[in-house]
Amino acid sequence: MGKSRLLITEDDVDISNMLKIYFTGLGYDVDIAMRGSEALEKTRQALPHLIVLDIMLPDIDGYEVCRTLRTNTRTSHIPVIFLTQRDERSDRLQGLELGADDFITKPFDIEELKLRVQGAIRRSERESLTDPRSGLPAGRLIEEQLRRIIRESGWAFIDLRINDFEPFKDVYGFVASDDVLRFTGMLIGEVLDEMGTSGDFLGHAGGDNFIIITPESVSAGICQKIKSRFADTIKTHYNFMDRQQGFILAPTKGGGTQKFPLMTMAIGIVSPSQQSFSDIREITELAAEARRQDAGGGALP
Repeated sequence: MGKSRLLITEDDVDISNMLKIYFTGLGYDVDIAMRGSEALEKTRQALPHLIVLDIMLPDIDGYEVCRTLRTNTRTSHIPVIFLTQRDERSDRLQGLELGADDFITKPFDIEELKLRVQGAIRRSERESLTDPRSGLPAGRLIEEQLRRIIRESGWAFIDLRINDFEPFKDVYGFVASDDVLRFTGMLIGEVLDEMGTSGDFLGHAGGDNFIIITPESVSAGICQKIKSRFADTIKTHYNFMDRQQGFILAPTKGGGTQKFPLMTMAIGIVSPSQQSFSDIREITELAAEARRQDAGGGALP
């Protein structure tokens, strides 16, 4: 499992630097935002597993940041812990109404904050809200989106899977393969930011499988861009020799080796304009079948 990513949104330089040093020492990947608008921009660029959010910020307050996160499909699942100056009932009620996960009052006990951060991330993963490697929505959140769209029209459900990911994992190990999953999630998110809409949903269905829900009108262009950008940039995850020869040698059960091509992206799309769906399983099954037809890949002769 990769490092959990924290975004500390705090305009007090001493507090933010202290939290960064402390949580980095615990093995977290920590970023800092000094303003609310900066926090929203950094969240858009790379989803954190959790946000520690000061209520009093110099531009927009923490309540407005939380409200924006909760109303955006792609960020609504991120746990938020508020830092407050006062332990007042009105502050907590407003935060809870916006969907805050926890509160801690300044001056705070850093050990208590650590336990609250760990607890919120564990709850999110235990409830199948996020994938621990990518930080993207997983299990239950994906199902909720499927139940929503099955009653609507104009959408496209996109199933994406990385071809020849398992041979890469066998050769390069789980740390490098987790890096590929995080990279893929970020790449897909960047393409959605460029070509999609604010209501797009990006999920990590497990392993090397990602899903997108977006308007059908933009789905073909999104898929084409993801495929080409993935093919252009995935090579950086291979060593020089494998990049040059265009394949890797992966071990077989018999003790030998077998050639596998460099990773590519397989994509399947379904939409209600093509067929009707009686339940959410049909959506995922038909999209997976379309993706398998696009797969290619496999061992080289």
